[in-house]
Amino acid sequence: MAGLAVVITLVIVGGFVALGSMDGSSDASSSASSSASSPPPGGGSAIAAERPDTLDTPVAVPGPALPEGSPATSGPGVTATPPTLLAISRSPVSADTLREIGALKHVQKVAGADGGTVQVSGKTLQLLGVDPAGFRSWTPQPVADHPEVWSALARNEVVADGATVAKSGMVLGDDYQVEDGPSLRLAASATLGLPGIDGLVSRDLGRRLGFAADVVVLIHAKGGTPDRDALTRLLGRDAQFVPVGTTQEKPAKPTSGSGPGLVGRPASYLDLYRRSAGVCPGLSWTVLAAIGQVESSHGRNNGPSSAGALGPMQFMPATWKVYGVDGDGDGEADIWSPYDAVPSAAKYLCANGAGQGGDKLRKAVWFYNHSWDYVDKVLGLASAYARAYG
Repeated sequence: MAGLAVVITLVIVGGFVALGSMDGSSDASSSASSSASSPPPGGGSAIAAERPDTLDTPVAVPGPALPEGSPATSGPGVTATPPTLLAISRSPVSADTLREIGALKHVQKVAGADGGTVQVSGKTLQLLGVDPAGFRSWTPQPVADHPEVWSALARNEVVADGATVAKSGMVLGDDYQVEDGPSLRLAASATLGLPGIDGLVSRDLGRRLGFAADVVVLIHAKGGTPDRDALTRLLGRDAQFVPVGTTQEKPAKPTSGSGPGLVGRPASYLDLYRRSAGVCPGLSWTVLAAIGQVESSHGRNNGPSSAGALGPMQFMPATWKVYGVDGDGDGEADIWSPYDAVPSAAKYLCANGAGQGGDKLRKAVWFYNHSWDYVDKVLGLASAYARAYG
C-alpha cells in the first residue's frame, strides 16, 4: 500500500543555530497483528508475466545468473572513520583554517560541511549539506556501505536520521514542498550518529536552500582530544563544540522487528539466499532468489518504488516494522541491507505458510505482492534457478 502523499511547508531559517535534538513525539504506525493486515512487502503492484492456462503450473522463464561477489553493492569500499568532534562556526571556515586544524596534535583528518535549519510543520530540523563522495567516510561503516544513501544524495534527495523519521512521522518516499522552493523527496534513512543532526542533503541542494557555507567542521581524532584552546583560536570564541561519542557510532539494538536471522554475513548472493531460507523450514532458497530478482534485480534498484516500497526485497515500511530482522547481527534491522532484507522476506513468507509448499506457497507469494501474475513469474524464476544451480 503506497504511503499517502504529504505536502508540507518548510521555511528556511538563516544560518545554523545551536545544535539540539528535534522535538516531537513518536508517530510510528501501529504494527499489524497478522500478515493479512500488513501491506505486502512489494507494495501490491502487479508484475506483468505470461500466464499459463492453469494457476497450478508456474511459468517457465529463464533465470538470470546470480550476481557474483558480496551482496554489499555499494561499490569500492570505504573505511569509515566517523567524527569524534563537531565544531560549528559563526562564519565560513577557510581551507587554510582546515589545514591548520588538521595539523593539531591527535587530529587524523578534518573536513568542512554546510549547515542549515529548516522548520517542518512546526518542528526544527538541522541538516548538513555535504559532498556525497567526500562525506561517505565520515559516517558509520554500515552507512558508508549503504548504496541508497549515496545515490539518494547524488539525486538531490534527502537522507534523514532514523530517529528523526520516527519522531516526525515523515514517510520515506514522500515528497515535501519547500515554500517558494523545490519539492524534496525523502529517499532514505540511516543511523548517522551525529548529535543534533537530523539529516543530510547534497551541498548543491543545501546552498540552493540557503544553507550557510562551510560553517560545520568535522574532526576525527585518535589517541587524545585536540587542544580546545587552539580550536577556539582558529574558529573564534563563539564556536560551538559537540563531542561525538562511541555510542553514536554504533546503531542501537532495534526495539521492534527482532527475530531469526543469519550468523555473520554470507559471502555471496547464492549463500545469502540459501542461508536465509533456513529461517523458514521447507522454503526453497530459489523462491527468495526469484523475489530478489523481480523486486530489485538483486539490489540494483532499491527504490523507493512508486508505492513506497524500500530496499532489495522491496518491503513497505509498515510491514518491515513487524517482520524486519537483524540478519547479520550488527545491531540494526536495516531495510536497505540485503543481509537483513532477505531473511526478513523468508520470515514474512513463512508467516503466510510458504514452508508448506504447494498451494500454501503460492498463496504466501501472493501475500508478498497481491498479483497472481507476480506469483507465476516468481515461481517460474524459482524453477529456472533450481535448474541452473541445483
